[in-house]
Amino acid sequence: MNMLIFIIAGLLVHCVFLASIFDIYFTSPLVHGMTPQRTPLPPPAKRLVLFVADGLRADTLYELDDNGTPQAPYLRNIIEYKGSWGVSHTHVPTESRPGHVALIAGFYEDVSAVAKGWKENPVEFDSVFNESKYTWSWGSPDILPMFAKGASGDHVYTYCYTAEKEDFGAQDATKLDTWVFDHVKNFFQAARSNQTLFSKVNEEKVVLFLHLLGIDTNGHAHRPNSREYKDNIRKVDEGINDIVSMLEDFYGNDGKTAFILTSDHGMTDWGSHGAGHPSETLTPLIAWGAGVNYPQKVTFQFFEDEFLKEWKLEKWKRLDVNQADIAPLMASLIGVPFPLNSVGILPLDYLNNSAHFKAESMFTNAVQILEQFKIKMTQKKETTLSFLFTPFQLLSDTEQINILRKARSYIHQEKYHEAVSLCKTLISLALEGLSYYHTYDRLFLGISVVMGFVGWTSYVILLIVKTHTSLTRSTHDKASTVLLLYGFAAIGVLIAFFLLIQTCPWTYYIYCLLPVPVWYAVVKEFRVIQDLASLLLVFPLGQSIGFLVAGALGIEILVFSFFYRSTLTVGLIAFAGWPLITRLWAQAKVTTLCWTLLCLLLAMFPLMPVVGREPNISLVTVAGLVILLISSFFLACLCKSKNKYVPKKDLTILLFQMLSIALSTYVVNSTHSSLHHKQGLPVINQIISWTTLASSLFVPLLSPTFFFQRLLSILLSLMSPYLLLSTGYEALFPLVLSGLMFSWIYMEKEALQHYDDSLKPKLAVLNFSYTTDITQFRQLHLDDIRRSFFFVFFIVTAFFGTGNIASVNSFDPASIYCFLTVFNPFIMGSLLVWKIVIPFVLVSCAFEAVQVTTQLSSKSLFLIVLVISDLMALHFFFLVKDYGSWLDIGTSISHYVLVMVFTIFIMLLSGLAQLLTTKRIELWGRTKRHSM
Repeated sequence: MNMLIFIIAGLLVHCVFLASIFDIYFTSPLVHGMTPQRTPLPPPAKRLVLFVADGLRADTLYELDDNGTPQAPYLRNIIEYKGSWGVSHTHVPTESRPGHVALIAGFYEDVSAVAKGWKENPVEFDSVFNESKYTWSWGSPDILPMFAKGASGDHVYTYCYTAEKEDFGAQDATKLDTWVFDHVKNFFQAARSNQTLFSKVNEEKVVLFLHLLGIDTNGHAHRPNSREYKDNIRKVDEGINDIVSMLEDFYGNDGKTAFILTSDHGMTDWGSHGAGHPSETLTPLIAWGAGVNYPQKVTFQFFEDEFLKEWKLEKWKRLDVNQADIAPLMASLIGVPFPLNSVGILPLDYLNNSAHFKAESMFTNAVQILEQFKIKMTQKKETTLSFLFTPFQLLSDTEQINILRKARSYIHQEKYHEAVSLCKTLISLALEGLSYYHTYDRLFLGISVVMGFVGWTSYVILLIVKTHTSLTRSTHDKASTVLLLYGFAAIGVLIAFFLLIQTCPWTYYIYCLLPVPVWYAVVKEFRVIQDLASLLLVFPLGQSIGFLVAGALGIEILVFSFFYRSTLTVGLIAFAGWPLITRLWAQAKVTTLCWTLLCLLLAMFPLMPVVGREPNISLVTVAGLVILLISSFFLACLCKSKNKYVPKKDLTILLFQMLSIALSTYVVNSTHSSLHHKQGLPVINQIISWTTLASSLFVPLLSPTFFFQRLLSILLSLMSPYLLLSTGYEALFPLVLSGLMFSWIYMEKEALQHYDDSLKPKLAVLNFSYTTDITQFRQLHLDDIRRSFFFVFFIVTAFFGTGNIASVNSFDPASIYCFLTVFNPFIMGSLLVWKIVIPFVLVSCAFEAVQVTTQLSSKSLFLIVLVISDLMALHFFFLVKDYGSWLDIGTSISHYVLVMVFTIFIMLLSGLAQLLTTKRIELWGRTKRHSM
């Protein structure tokens, strides 16, 4: 198969494998067609005020400072004398959009929303705002528009500041919250003189939503333990006090206003969010006003987190909820229908109302969730053959009717406690049934994907054996091939027909039909399979088992490194001892010493804290100075060399790269100093940063293509943007990694001589741009599997060496401050990805050099790498789960996604490495090449 066709086919296959996990685990849970359900009794409140303090942690709000003073005195007074309080438990991903959707719409949004930047609506959904008579909202342009856009009619009004105000480098981010409070006050001041507006705000079923982003912005910029973050909490506390007083005055203290304060997510100690750490998932919930219970004194209450003693709130009953439970609470307070897609369970302990009202509200909640279950079951039944359909046994049609009749009977008999208990049982069964039908096709799809995985990996192994070894020389039997083709075509038609009569989604066709051509390609090579089986049968059993154990151990080390970074340290220490085991140290003592020392030095990085938790700009400066010293030494060696002529333009390029390193080091220090003094991001620093980033892939193409000159040029060019994106010790990581890569190239040259003494390439004269004669390529041997494993291990080390970025919360926003401080998720994410990619590129370029040094075609080693990464991906596919803690679920899925991205990325990275190492752009005209 042509290499280009193979790469395209490989990319398509792996894209399908990657997409499959989202169809299996991340499809939208929403259904449509339900009837709105509302509590039939009069509600306690006419209006609801929702304060969402974005990024506010529960512990930071509730704790006392060193003097025993509350962080938020007004809200503390509410907890002790006026309302109910607790902790709202959020779900992964702990981002602003899914958090607000859970709060206001009552369901946990799938992560496909990230593709919309958390701004647009990937699917239409109902919300408390949509069900209200009128909703007025003030705050961020990233949050408010999505609820207005999803509303039916023209009754949700938004007032947003400009996106440019969301600046992490701003002097005072509390201005975002002050803007909201001021505009709310102005709005009600205007309502006094505007009869139309006055009439609207005095209607029933009114919602006022105040989105307060200052705390989140200050948390990102200064971290949650900072003075700025805590000062912002006090400002919010004062602002809420003012708003409550103003509203009570406006409405004449009618006692018909309910208030709720909560947060969409928390924040880690290092100022980020997105994963499942308790600091991110535990958010405050305080409710008071019309229909809300007063504080309940208790003598004892137990919670595993033991926060009550720290917060000095042991005497006041803590009422914890899931974040989605707040939506039905708000709906119940103002008497609007529960959001149609809500899976929240009404927290009755927050309600100060009659037992009859609570029972009716819980019955409404149960019917509303049961409606979703019935729609979901009907949809699945219509798309499944009757003899294959397996209904949810615990909630049959008869069981549903019996429970509803019994609950209604209890309410008529005024047995409200029994009715509430029965409704909770029905809700639990309906939610379990919703999950059952939502995951109905999971096993079927999983088997299809695994079949494709195993088939693809088998085909690649057969391709290696057939085209890159001398183990087999079999030819195809054309008659058998045609017969196989017809057979597999018939299987494909049967599968397609089976999917068609079940009206399955088009993606199911891809997952189920993909294994057919893949396995056809495998079975077509049955002669190769026969030859391989014959060879394995005569191979010594002990050696076969030894190779299998070594291979399995290698794969497991790679898999474990995704969970425990310290596994990489163990692997690097083992690598350090490799020359001693193979006796390479005897023929290359200096190279072996360098290799061992650099392996041990690199092994220290996975033992260090995750990047971003302990920023240290001085280490970034040290890294800049070290790379300048290395490049100065190389420049001095070039200038003093008597045996070679170095063109002036090559020296100019090297000097330019050194200047770029020096400027990057200065910009990092200057930017962080400016932000520390709250002077914002200097424009000149921003210009230099973006210019440096833009030139980082272009400048290496101007340098000579001799081995070490080109590799050093790539290192210098990529180090400049890496320094700009660094905040601590990670700036030293590419230096040590590159040093090890240079040693690796030398070690592979020495290792090659174990097999053939005639293969003694002189690295000093090797040139990336010289095309190697295909007749000089050698066949693969077992040591090439070890080379490929080294490459995959170094790629994994490049990713996890400075932090487990499988979890979103490892991202430190401070790392992008040299480029921008205004919130922009896609630019920020792109910069983060480029920072991650840079070590990958360094390893890939070194691997390109190893291939040239060992006289192997890039295709042969690439195929082995593909097999190793696919075996890892298959391993992680079986580890994906949708039970346990949200952190475990999110981690298992992110690991699979990462290793699949690795596999796809390695294919693309191979092409980028070839481009960076072999191509040269002549800006000043071609000059004669001189050997080095």
